[in-house]
Amino acid sequence: KLFFTDYGNAAKVERCDMDGMNRTWIVDSKIEQPTALALDLINKYVYWLDIYLESVEVVDYQGRRRQTITKGRQIRHLCGLAVFENYLYTVNSDSLSISRINRYNGTDVQALARLDNPAKEIRVYQKRTQAAVRSHACEVDPAGMPGGCSHICLLSSSYKARTCRCRTGFILGSDGRSCK
Repeated sequence: KLFFTDYGNAAKVERCDMDGMNRTWIVDSKIEQPTALALDLINKYVYWLDIYLESVEVVDYQGRRRQTITKGRQIRHLCGLAVFENYLYTVNSDSLSISRINRYNGTDVQALARLDNPAKEIRVYQKRTQAAVRSHACEVDPAGMPGGCSHICLLSSSYKARTCRCRTGFILGSDGRSCK
């Protein structure tokens, strides 16, 4: 799945399949400017930062069990969001620091390090956060084409399904795999 935010005419958090199909709103009320997302891949939770409402909130992948993690003026200057173990990590663009927030109760907010250069994103790279790769529909076939697609292979509704797409200026052929 692909998760993303939109704060155009109607702010929301959405998800869709990797090929863009099955687009679903998972949060569309009491939300104004969702600017950052973080996923808990193990427990299937979506965390987001709303700088207008000055809050960090969480829902499950279906948009249920919504909870506010923390709320207040300190949220106004946060950007980027990552989750690892018991904490959310974010960048404070005002103080140029990395902050840590307890993701279960919003307490234990700590500035961990100062930054020399302003950053807008933060990521946690740790072996335990990497999903195990299984065989999938976009694996390279014997002819060297991903999923049998001549240009682009996108996973669809599951790791067993795929959709072929073409680069700009090309049209997908009737076989659903080759681009002309």
